[in-house]
Amino acid sequence: MTKNELISHIADEADISRAAAGRALNATLDAVGQSLRAGEPVALMGFGTFLVRERSERSGRNPRTGDSMTIAAAKVPAFRPAKSLRDSLN
Repeated sequence: MTKNELISHIADEADISRAAAGRALNATLDAVGQSLRAGEPVALMGFGTFLVRERSERSGRNPRTGDSMTIAAAKVPAFRPAKSLRDSLN
């Protein structure tokens, strides 16, 4: 599903205009992004939790040259689905 398809679905289900649905979706995504940048998880009951995980420094190889290199530590976004969402997929 693309963002435009999601906006259409929200507009149809909530009986609002596509413009209002787009603004609501953008506001929601902005709020999630701001929270993750602040290092705070976002928990949506019955859906899951968006969080930031820290990936430690590790060694890797350059596939072109075969040289060993160090890959720096990084913070990466992650999603942990709720049990009800996992169960609904099976």
